[in-house]
Formats: sequence, structure tokens, C-alpha cells
Amino acid sequence: MTPEEAWHQIRFVDRRDAGRQLGERLLPFAYENPLVIALPRGGVPVAREVARALHAPLDFLAVRKLGAPHNPEYGIGAVAEGGVRVIDPEAVAILGLRNGVVDAIAARESEELKRRVALYRGDRAPLALSGHTAIVVDDGVATGVTDTAALRALRRCGPRRLVLAVPVCPPDTESRLREEADEVICLQAPPRFFGVGQFYEDFSQVADEEVVSILAEFDHATV
Repeated sequence: MTPEEAWHQIRFVDRRDAGRQLGERLLPFAYENPLVIALPRGGVPVAREVARALHAPLDFLAVRKLGAPHNPEYGIGAVAEGGVRVIDPEAVAILGLRNGVVDAIAARESEELKRRVALYRGDRAPLALSGHTAIVVDDGVATGVTDTAALRALRRCGPRRLVLAVPVCPPDTESRLREEADEVICLQAPPRFFGVGQFYEDFSQVADEEVVSILAEFDHATV
């Protein structure tokens, strides 16, 4: 079996399985009393297993990809809580998008961002990251634009150390994200990468109800 063929044999059963494996890898961070920050929606089931492994509080940061007008799966940027906006100038140039088009997409996704924050957080205050190690968890990374927006938003909150932890990420994207995080933990960095879903047996969509249920399991009162 060639190395490329071997990569295609690697699969996580589902997001819980990925979270358990990631939690094992992150066990040394337990001594830093970290805070785990999930990126909804897909990152939440992964982050739950990480938080359980580290006996850490769990919170989330809302972030939304800005999809191209005729291909929403093609990310041209992202918006995150706190008014952070990241645009991929190369993607915008390739598509020949005008600023007004990008602004309209960002405005629409910002409204969805507000909806998710209100639904997921309710009256609960976000965790205070200042002086803490913050471990940001996603279910995988492709272009890295949404994770870049999330990391920049969280950096503003003053964590002592900012760590990005993901099950899978392309090598070139991982290198770029190391410029945004103090450390990047990635279980798999396959040389051939077509999408995060190819590394999961079950990559079904995570519903809002599941996100709310998972976040309700964690009590921030003692943080």
C-alpha cells in the first residue's frame, strides 16, 4: 500500500470518535486548566469529548463561512463574534466579486451569526479567557478561513495561550494557521485532501438542538 492509499484508509467513526482521539492527544494540557471553545456546529460534538477528557469547561464561539454567490461551499471569507471579518482576496479576485457583493454576503451571514449566538448562549455569559489557555476545537479544517476568523476573535479576549485542535487539516492550511495560534494540534495532515467529510464514516449535519443540548451539559458557574 502506498502512503497515499494509506491516508485514504484513515477514518473517524464520527465526531465523537474524533473528539475522543483528540482528547487523548490533548491530555498534557489538562495541567494548564484550559478552557475548551467549540466552533459550531460541527465542532461542538468533538469539543464535548475533549472537554470531558480534560475535565474542562466548554463554551463556543460563533463563526460563519462566507460562501461564494453561486457555490456556497466555496469559502471566500468568514465572520466571527466580536465583529471580526476575514476575506480571502485570492478567492474574491478569482471570482471577480465586487465589494458590494462581498458586503451583502457578510451582512447576511452576520445575521445568522447573531441568531446562533442568541439560541446557543441564551442568558449565559461567555467564558472569560483572559489569562487562560484556550483550546479551540473544530471537526476539521479545509481552507482555514473560518478558523482564522475564530482565532483572531478569541485573541482579542486575551488568553494566555491560544491552541487550535482539530482531527484533520491539510498541511499547507496547518502552516498558515500556525501564524494565528500559539500552537496547532492536528491528528492527521493528509497530503491529498478533498474535504473534511472524506475522513469520517458518519459526517451527518449537526442540528441546532444537539448544539444546545451539549452546551447545557457544562456549567460555567465555577469558572
